[in-house]
Amino acid sequence: MKFLIVFVALFALALAAPADKDVSIVKSNSDVGPESFKYDWETSDGQSAQAAGQLKNIGSEDEAISVQGSYKFVGDDGVTYEVTYIADENGFQPQGAHLPVAPEA
Repeated sequence: MKFLIVFVALFALALAAPADKDVSIVKSNSDVGPESFKYDWETSDGQSAQAAGQLKNIGSEDEAISVQGSYKFVGDDGVTYEVTYIADENGFQPQGAHLPVAPEA
């Protein structure tokens, strides 16, 4: 639950960051409950994000949240970048065409 609070706070901070141009929100949905959440949003400048999280092992010592999601943005170079990710007991695991891949051991 602490992770969810921190995640939502960081998300709000990112949205509140000053921008160089006028950008409007064209889509925004969210559903937050005590054991799960989901959201998606899109802005007029091509940014978007979506995620869904579920609390696992509720009430146990191993209680944790598992999140799957993605985000997309247009870089300073004009290229649109997209990242999909899983964040769970194994850490943050991003994937994207522009991200380096570790060699197999």
